[in-house]
Amino acid sequence: MSKYNLIEVKNKNTRKEFLLLPVRLYKKEKSWTRPLDQDIESVFDPVKNKLFRNGEAVRWILVNNKNKIVGRIAAFYDKKTSAKNDQPTGGLGFFDCINDKEAAFTMFDACKKWLQDREMEAMDGPVNFGDRDRWWGCLVDGFEYPPNYCMPYNFPYYKDLFEAYGFKNYFNQFTYYRAVNSKGLSDIIKEKANRLEKNPKYHFEHLDKKTLEKFTEDFRTVYNKGWAKFPGVSEMSKVHAKGLMKSLKPILDERLMWFAYYENEPIAFLLQVPEINQIVKYLNGKMNLFGKLKFVFLKLIGKCDTALGLIFGVVPEHQAKGIEGGIIMAFAKVALKENFPYKHLQFNWIGDFNPSMMKVFDQVGATILKTHVTYRYLFDRNKPFERAKKVNI
Repeated sequence: MSKYNLIEVKNKNTRKEFLLLPVRLYKKEKSWTRPLDQDIESVFDPVKNKLFRNGEAVRWILVNNKNKIVGRIAAFYDKKTSAKNDQPTGGLGFFDCINDKEAAFTMFDACKKWLQDREMEAMDGPVNFGDRDRWWGCLVDGFEYPPNYCMPYNFPYYKDLFEAYGFKNYFNQFTYYRAVNSKGLSDIIKEKANRLEKNPKYHFEHLDKKTLEKFTEDFRTVYNKGWAKFPGVSEMSKVHAKGLMKSLKPILDERLMWFAYYENEPIAFLLQVPEINQIVKYLNGKMNLFGKLKFVFLKLIGKCDTALGLIFGVVPEHQAKGIEGGIIMAFAKVALKENFPYKHLQFNWIGDFNPSMMKVFDQVGATILKTHVTYRYLFDRNKPFERAKKVNI
């Protein structure tokens, strides 16, 4: 008989415990940053998370025989995304647990059964019931660095728990770093950028909040051409794109979001935002009135000196033409000005299935700071496992 018991999150008290377990687990971890409660809860809110239209989600907390909470986890799927895999694939996420295989396996088993009951044949984890730029991957390297905004931080032993259960590495996701004023742009990048600058068909510009709707649609166009082809990634609707920009609007800095155009048609973007986890760490998970005032004050006094690159995409027909170099050089002209407030750059989500993009970041002088792993578990244990297919080769 197991010494652990799962309790489904269904009421105010269990939701509170779901949020507070990591606070207790990581209280001695200097690198951990408590995320905002509202950012977690929005994932499980059917009004805010449109994936509930074609899917489901469930959460549990795990208690031991002394009625102490020792773990938490969520399972979810949406039909559109699951169908884009080699087999119907759901997900598990928001996994936190003491270092105990029985405890972890109890939660993994629950997710597996719940997903099997809904005709899924595999599960990815730890992932998000939503976009990949949030709550995605198990940290396996870079524990000495704080997490980026809405990205996971976990203990080193989580890797062992996933792999002991039978999860396999589906792909790695790298966070790259470089200092704004450091040298290191390769001659290849500079040469390609100079060539594009002389071609009147191409131009680069940064976001203008006065025409936010226009840039939102440009972003959606590039995203759907360049990213929706990836396994497990759905096309972005106009409503979704507007919602994303609306959520980012309070922190958007026009100088950080760049677009490339060919004959005035959008072909690439570099989406960066201030790394607000440098401020969130002082808010204790609460974005109430006091939290908002504190956030504004800390931002004004310069507590945020890092820019976070969320997504960098080029439409397929313009890849390998130096667009990446052109957009980076356009950004560099602004970033190297004396009054630019950001001293550090982190680029958050570069998958090892995208060697072309990894090469670009090598060429701009960035180095890998952190590594997360997205694991996959096939329910048919006799089926051959395959890692994520490479793209943009």
